[in-house]
Amino acid sequence: MRTVIVCASVSHGNTRRVADTMARVLSAKVVSPEEVELAELADADLVGFGSGVFYSRLHPRLTDFVKALPSGRGRAFVFATSGLPELPLAPFTRPLVRLLEGKGFEVDGSFACRAFDTWTPFKLVGGINKQRPNVDDLAAARAFAERLRDGRGPVS
Repeated sequence: MRTVIVCASVSHGNTRRVADTMARVLSAKVVSPEEVELAELADADLVGFGSGVFYSRLHPRLTDFVKALPSGRGRAFVFATSGLPELPLAPFTRPLVRLLEGKGFEVDGSFACRAFDTWTPFKLVGGINKQRPNVDDLAAARAFAERLRDGRGPVS
């Protein structure tokens, strides 16, 4: 299965660690939105899209990239890392999932975990979630990727 993971990891490398963990399971290439070749995405069997969360949204570099994609087809998944917990009724990944579905992708699931965050108010105390993503978070990312690889249906 050819897999590409498009990852915008800009603050502390949290999202890249999660992407790299998933990539090992999926034998995937991890690239930034600026490095992606559209032909490579078109040839992929599965494409992952992930970033950290900024002001309750995924990074604009990633969302702008997806908005600019031509309509297509294929399987995709979305992942995120964030300092604050997700609200069950408003997951961080939902807007990107809907955007991808509007582009013709079949989104097989989403994954999110907590991560080190030094956003302005937290910077005053040295940040929050200093040890995250931790071993358990990365194990959950690995299990998520295994379910995608094995085709065990949509995962969240």
